[in-house]
Amino acid sequence: MRSRKLTTVALSVAAAGVAGLTAMTVAAPATASVTAVPGVPAVPATADFTGYQLVKLPNANVPNFQRRVVRCPAGKKVVGGGAEAQGNQAVLVGSFPTDDGGGWIGLGRQPGYNDVGISVYAICANVS
Repeated sequence: MRSRKLTTVALSVAAAGVAGLTAMTVAAPATASVTAVPGVPAVPATADFTGYQLVKLPNANVPNFQRRVVRCPAGKKVVGGGAEAQGNQAVLVGSFPTDDGGGWIGLGRQPGYNDVGISVYAICANVS
């Protein structure tokens, strides 16, 4: 295989490839199901969030392993996200939330090249 794309996405809306989506409002609170895991602190089974917004950092070539970070608008927290590595033999190395929960990080590499194309997506909301 000459070209490979690897994408991680946290929500089916983003996975469906909704091009140009910059914001969407969610009218009803979301409820999540939580299963207890031995040794892991309990978390609330429900969370109310409003102001759903998908924020995208468009593709740009950056040096291999350089982190690209997309931030949620002020007052919002990241509830999901993803990243995509683009290029010949591009590999997505990491896709994860920032330590403060206010954004998403993506990084990758491309063997045989000094840089790689990286796009990063953050699913943001007002969380209470």
